[in-house]
Amino acid sequence: MREYLLTFFIAASVTYLVVGLAGRFAYWVGAVPPTRDRDVHREPVPRLGGIAMLVGMLVAMLVASYLPRMRDVFTESSDAWALILAAVVICLIGVADDIWELSALAKFAGQVVAAGLLVALGVQLLYLPLPGGTFVLDQTQGALMTVVLVVGATNAVNFVDGLDGLAAGVVGIGAAAFFAYAYLLSVENNNSSYMTTSALVSIVVVGICAGLLPHNAHPAKIFMGDSGAMLIGLLLAAGSISLTGRLPSQDVDTSSFLLTLLPLVLPLAVILLPFLDMMLAVVRRTRAGKSPFAPDKMHLHHRLLEIGHSQWRAVAIMWVWAALVSGGLVVIALVGGWTTYVLLALAVVVMIGFTTGHPRRLLRRGHPSTV
Repeated sequence: MREYLLTFFIAASVTYLVVGLAGRFAYWVGAVPPTRDRDVHREPVPRLGGIAMLVGMLVAMLVASYLPRMRDVFTESSDAWALILAAVVICLIGVADDIWELSALAKFAGQVVAAGLLVALGVQLLYLPLPGGTFVLDQTQGALMTVVLVVGATNAVNFVDGLDGLAAGVVGIGAAAFFAYAYLLSVENNNSSYMTTSALVSIVVVGICAGLLPHNAHPAKIFMGDSGAMLIGLLLAAGSISLTGRLPSQDVDTSSFLLTLLPLVLPLAVILLPFLDMMLAVVRRTRAGKSPFAPDKMHLHHRLLEIGHSQWRAVAIMWVWAALVSGGLVVIALVGGWTTYVLLALAVVVMIGFTTGHPRRLLRRGHPSTV
């Protein structure tokens, strides 16, 4: 665990320190777009926070490759190196988009290239767990499903990046839950070193998100931009795919089904709300005769603001939902029991009421919100 904590600290510290340089670079190259009608901030804010996140990830991974117990992650499998290469590619594509605003088709093509690199270097889905067995994927099926998962995750995170600190917090919380699952699974399977690529990538994602948040929380001094959103989306999806390759693909009985399925379900659950938001946006724009990629001001976080939630409260609500969904899935898979189900159900009911209720009605009369 000490190696993971050191990796987290390095990722967070380096990201935090490099953000200032990334902001200056953004001003230098003109990656400070004017505010748009759909934006919730009033003053122009530099993008390219993703550069700082990429540097934090690279430094953390480099240090981890020299740690005595973590070194095996890089020597026993090529997954870590594949993730690093794909992360660099997707971040550079995001940097280009942050500076020159690439077309939707060009950005999509870049995402497919980054996902294709993962497949070419051996990081892809091998099977799908089913109750009582597994469905083994052939090379083509595994490659296609891997590309779909990675591209979907990168776009879903990009869609949720609409309020200060929202994407960094949601993905960071989800990655923390995934790290807990990957680490505890190694302990349960008596892995002597407890070191896996998926756990390493997850803790790095938590670190770079934590390092960016002090600069990205409301009022944001810098945005992660597409360079950061696509980066953490790819890492979250690729880390889960890497973990499936370490789980047995046979003899999946009912008791272990959720444990085996969780590597695929958890990253999707973390981005479930933004993913549904993305799908609804596509339907909404298509029905209106617009491009599916045409921006608007009807996303979930915009609706929370319309209800009356402040930016801080809207972001906090999304963070709590991310923690509830991701943490709840891990607890159900590893602990289970009716008590767990009842407590989670109560928490969901409370959050639904808090999310949909008018903020001022939730506060005592005479004490309006100042958040």
